[in-house]
Amino acid sequence: MLDEIPIIRPDTPLLDQIDKPADLKQLALNQLSQLANELRLFLLYSVGQTGGHLGAGLGVVELTIALHYVFNSPQDRLIWDVGHQAYPHKILTGRRDQMLSMRQAGGLTAFPNREESEHDAFGVGHSSTSISAALGMVMAARMRDLDHHIIAVIGDGAMTAGLAFEALNHAGHLDDNILVILNDNNMSISHNVGGLSSYFARMWASKPYNFIRTGGKRMLSKIPPAFKAANLAEEYMKGMVSPGTLFEEIGFNYIGLIDGHNTVGLVEILNNIKTLRGPQLLHVVTQKGKGYAESENDPFGMHAMSKIGASTKSSKKVDQVTAATQVSGKIEPEKKVDNIKLSKKAKSSSPSYSQVFGEWLCTIAKQDDLVVGITPAMGEGSGMKEFAQQFPDRFHDVAIAEQHALTFAAGMACEGLKPIVAIYSTFLQRAYDQLIHDIALQKLDVLFAIDRAGLVGEDGPTHAGSFDLSYLRCVPNMLVMAPSDENETYKLLSTGYHHQGPAAVRYPRGKGPGSSVEKSLKPVPIGKAVIRREGRSVAILAFGSMVAPALAAAETLDATVVDMRFVKPLDEELIGDMATEHQLIVTIEENVIMGGAGSAVNEFLLQANYRIPVLNLGLPDEFLEHGKVPEMLAAALLDSRSIIDAVKNKLKTCKIQSEVV
Repeated sequence: MLDEIPIIRPDTPLLDQIDKPADLKQLALNQLSQLANELRLFLLYSVGQTGGHLGAGLGVVELTIALHYVFNSPQDRLIWDVGHQAYPHKILTGRRDQMLSMRQAGGLTAFPNREESEHDAFGVGHSSTSISAALGMVMAARMRDLDHHIIAVIGDGAMTAGLAFEALNHAGHLDDNILVILNDNNMSISHNVGGLSSYFARMWASKPYNFIRTGGKRMLSKIPPAFKAANLAEEYMKGMVSPGTLFEEIGFNYIGLIDGHNTVGLVEILNNIKTLRGPQLLHVVTQKGKGYAESENDPFGMHAMSKIGASTKSSKKVDQVTAATQVSGKIEPEKKVDNIKLSKKAKSSSPSYSQVFGEWLCTIAKQDDLVVGITPAMGEGSGMKEFAQQFPDRFHDVAIAEQHALTFAAGMACEGLKPIVAIYSTFLQRAYDQLIHDIALQKLDVLFAIDRAGLVGEDGPTHAGSFDLSYLRCVPNMLVMAPSDENETYKLLSTGYHHQGPAAVRYPRGKGPGSSVEKSLKPVPIGKAVIRREGRSVAILAFGSMVAPALAAAETLDATVVDMRFVKPLDEELIGDMATEHQLIVTIEENVIMGGAGSAVNEFLLQANYRIPVLNLGLPDEFLEHGKVPEMLAAALLDSRSIIDAVKNKLKTCKIQSEVV
């Protein structure tokens, strides 16, 4: 065991031969322990030079070697959770000589990154995403008839998050091939890794046991009492010697506990697991910080470290052989609330926005076999009933598990599918982290069909979609669209489908103004708005559902009305023209004013040095209680009469000459 971190690169003759995982397979089994020693020592040296996460990586050296020895990356997908423990993986996958650039500008990233290496199957930085992502890849492999192994490695800490259990529950339901490795470095249970539990773990992973287990149960299923007794006997036996009953109940075949530092034993068990069908969970016990005394004694304090300062450096050269650790191993149409008539009325026979989406989804799915629909228990409400009937194998209702829905979609997108996530605006808030880190950060091709955007009426503030424009437009790589009617919804959904990267189309609850739908799947030019009415003095830049009341108000104001279509990117050229040709810019949106679409317009005008008064209209900075949507909009001053009054007052305040005033 090392008491000091080496400051001079240690001798690592075996490790120096490993430039890719295929090189590792050239070693004999009895050489793997020495490789583990060298890898651990090199990890200590490199992290000492760059700083970074230390303890987790030290604990998975043997597991990482065994995984790459048994499986074939990148064909087989290896997904590391969090990424703290992925340093040994980086070293074995062609990045050994770049480790000293870790966490430095232009150097290696601190976590797995799909752009950095083909061996990094999924980018990660926040915990508990690996099983969801892996399951998405499993479904993609099933659809594309690909035969490869998919492995998720997750720590005991990450396993405590709800997202991990959402994914485990879904995996057990799907009953497809996936291997989840629970890396348990909670030292309080390490004493359970003894002879008996290790013996049973090897038995549960063995081919004879699993042949008897599955074949015997098929025979006993014809005798219900005997079948029930056999299940109970197996469950009780496992419960006595392992903590795996929970996983068995979810639908996994539990194998554990296993010594995570026995490389040869890990190779044997992983080779056996490769032949098993269905969800498998391998429970390995490791020691965080393995091989470095200070990290072993203080695994929390030594979770990560800074570079070794000059004052702490030693000139002593460390002998690799003697210093290394020895290891073995339903909605009604909206009503008119003032004397201004809308330019188009919603017809009772017209479809709701959800129905428009559902019809579009079925159409696009017929055109593209890679389209899949995902929803967290919002399928029927989102208009996906017909899609689920027509394409049952491509419809995934993951239950009330918004976080899992997004990371599941991310995993699919990594494998070339086109996931379309149908979700209510208010519930997308519950998966904001996954939106940012698992999808947007990786520029993954996922389309969000965001229903119930804006006010939802009787359901009140907990279900209002008041914030999505604000929280979406600030996320890099996002394409954000707000259709003004049913036809625009169809068009913008098609635009989002054709766009390569994360895209969102947000539309309100219920029916629109009643426009007929041109069922074309052609995209519209990204970032291009449409002038709906030409006027004088005032230009109203309306987003989404606010185009209809803006057009009604414009008849009195003789204002220009622009259907902005895109919140991100904005049509900056057209906004510039409006600022040049008019005396007042008005933005209006069914979203909170703070940070919303109007804010985006303000930012552009300021940055481009346009000097023109601006009036931002939108939802106020408060939670609006329940009621009828038209009444709520009027209370929020977003009906056409209120728009007229607000514009007139602004014109007076700004002393702008206008016939309207």
